Amino acid sequence: MSRVFTFILLLSITGQLLYGQPDSTIQTSDSLQVSSDTINLNVLLNISERLKEVENQRQSDSLKKLELENQIKQLKTTDNIEKETLLNQLRTIKQEEDQRLQKKLAHINSLRKKAEGFPVLGILNDTIIIIYSKFGPLTAQERASNINRKIEQLYDNDFLNPDSILVKDSENSFDVIYGKTILMSISEMDAMWYGLDIRTLSNQIKSSIQTSLINAKNENKISKLLVRVGLVLMVILITGFIIWLIGKGYAKLMNLIMLKKDNWLKNLSYKDYIFLTVEQEIKTIEVFIKLLRWFTYVLLLYITLPIIFSIFPFSRHWADALFQLIWSPFKGVIIAVWNYLPDLFSILVIYLVMRYVIKFVRYIFHEIESEKLKISGFHADWAMPTYSIVKFLLYAFMFVLIFPLLPNSKSDIFKGVSVFIGILFSLGSSSAISNMIAGLVITYMRPFKIGDRIKIADVSGDVVEKSLLVTRIKTIKNEIITIPNSSVLTGNTTNYTSIAAKSGLIVNSTVTIGYDIPWRNMHEALIEAALRTDMILKEPKPYVLQTALDDFYVSYQINAYTNEASKQALIYSNLHQNIQDVCNEKGIEILSPHYRAARDGNTTTIPPEYRSENYQPEGFVVNIEKKDQKK
Repeated sequence: MSRVFTFILLLSITGQLLYGQPDSTIQTSDSLQVSSDTINLNVLLNISERLKEVENQRQSDSLKKLELENQIKQLKTTDNIEKETLLNQLRTIKQEEDQRLQKKLAHINSLRKKAEGFPVLGILNDTIIIIYSKFGPLTAQERASNINRKIEQLYDNDFLNPDSILVKDSENSFDVIYGKTILMSISEMDAMWYGLDIRTLSNQIKSSIQTSLINAKNENKISKLLVRVGLVLMVILITGFIIWLIGKGYAKLMNLIMLKKDNWLKNLSYKDYIFLTVEQEIKTIEVFIKLLRWFTYVLLLYITLPIIFSIFPFSRHWADALFQLIWSPFKGVIIAVWNYLPDLFSILVIYLVMRYVIKFVRYIFHEIESEKLKISGFHADWAMPTYSIVKFLLYAFMFVLIFPLLPNSKSDIFKGVSVFIGILFSLGSSSAISNMIAGLVITYMRPFKIGDRIKIADVSGDVVEKSLLVTRIKTIKNEIITIPNSSVLTGNTTNYTSIAAKSGLIVNSTVTIGYDIPWRNMHEALIEAALRTDMILKEPKPYVLQTALDDFYVSYQINAYTNEASKQALIYSNLHQNIQDVCNEKGIEILSPHYRAARDGNTTTIPPEYRSENYQPEGFVVNIEKKDQKK
């Protein structure tokens, strides 16, 4: 009775520690977690420190109970009232014991679901019993280890008689003994864990030990050992024969494919494009068959090893370990994928919603670009660049939503890689970011658009591409020149096309003529030459400016309007041709700024085909001489 009372108090304290029941004398710690090590070691060790106090309480209750029983015996038969009082006190103590017993059983049941015991294994690795509680100074793990060692020593006894294993009643426990050796001591706590009477549990353990030893002796007989060796050799021979057959089949199959390749294989093509030639198909088939052959080898080995391991009793658990070694990663992947499915569906929903939002935004900006939808102050050519910016921001927002749902996004490794990538991006993309910002500024400055003829620094040509990073220009020589947007933003840009369609672009050229030619004649000649030129507008009418009166000549500048800004080279070439023709037809000599004319009676420099029959030279010749313009 005293033992039961002690264990009731012990398990009552266990429940208070595990379930947080109030007790002013017991301090809980953060180490009380639901794990086998915590339950079997930490909690029980904490309880052992309280055993002395529990024992004192038990002794106090026992003395009180004995005192009440003695008082009842000493009472006279007429003292009924006092006797009833003493009996009530005894019943109260009994009720308290029953309540503690119920609490103890409830705590045991809860611990059974959480605790991980330490198994006592037989010679063939069969489990005899699982130890959950400590006994005396030994923990559950130490008890299991000692019992395993004693069973192995007992098995090594050549004169072992399993029937000599007995159960002996001790003072506080039942012992399973063989001769003078105590194999195991079973306490009330062990019985409570299994919900059995201590004697019943002891007999069951004795029977399990006997059965385990008998089976181990039978399994390790010489005759069975020879049979098992023969089975292993047979399995190895069968496996080797199957491997040989696979190798032979592989060689014959490859020879058959090489012989029949002309009939079986053709170039895989679509129209004029060949995806795979016959040689490439043969190599692909060869690689596939090799992979299939090695997969078969691995599968065969995976099947053979557990069969071999299962033949010998001591290696049977190796087969399970091998199976778990290969299956556990696949199982872990499958479980991880299954557990990740809710987050994966959330990612898909976020992606689909954002995709349709982006489609709606693209539709709005397409309407603005086509000028079906007009917004005051928002130019149509801003539509698609602004759409690109909005799309980027929407995708960035989508990534922010998805990032916490990615696998292991909260792990330190994932965070470290993210920070590392961010640092690389920030260090290596400073120039790219400056070009992107310049590209955004250029977009809303609208200095040019695709197709415009522009000049940036000393580069002239048509704009063929305008992105966030660079601007590409195609010159009249069909050269593609890439200019970073930061250079475009910091330099000067000349746009020849922006108002050419409405107001016209003014093309101009300067000729130098001697003072002997009346300026009115020269104006008429230059205007006539301009009007003869293709792509020069009649209205507004061309006009002439006299830009300089130099020492030896006058500078005349012809100015004319055109709508074809992208054909300036051709217009200038035709204009210069027409200026020469008109001046020659009118008998006007064109003097280059680097030349001067000295009249000494020689003929003019005008070609003979332009001279009329009545044309008479005025007694002068052109003396051409180099002259520096710098004064």
